[in-house]
Amino acid sequence: MNIPLNIDWQQILLHWMNLAILTGGLYFLLYKPVKQFMEKREAHYRNLEEEAAGKLREAEKLKDAYQEKLDGAEEEIRQARAKAQAAVQQSVEEQMLQARQIVAKAKEEAASSREQIIKESQRELRELTVAAVKKLTVKADTDIFDQFLDLAEGGKSHEDH
Repeated sequence: MNIPLNIDWQQILLHWMNLAILTGGLYFLLYKPVKQFMEKREAHYRNLEEEAAGKLREAEKLKDAYQEKLDGAEEEIRQARAKAQAAVQQSVEEQMLQARQIVAKAKEEAASSREQIIKESQRELRELTVAAVKKLTVKADTDIFDQFLDLAEGGKSHEDH
């Protein structure tokens, strides 16, 4: 069968069969394995991405947990600082109270001591006054008595002469 333009249908059919065999062979030898490799690679990377996302979620959870612990620790530190400040304030107030008591006691002791010193000095002054008056009265008495005696003796001795 000779077709015009020298077209041989048998040759065309053989070329089509060769093309089909070549396409089928290439499909099974190259395309299918490459496609399977690409699917495995895609699945592998998808798994890696899922694992990374899971680890990221875990890291976020850990970060949140640590942030909560940090906030709790900051709150504990703030409370401890407040307690310490309250304790210091209470200690200062107690020391101020003790100091005021000591000052009040010292004032009382000073007042008592002052009163005692005043009483003691008044007593000593009275004693000194009494002693001075006694000396003056005794001296005055003895002077007068001595003068009397002198006069009395002088009169007798004058009469004797």
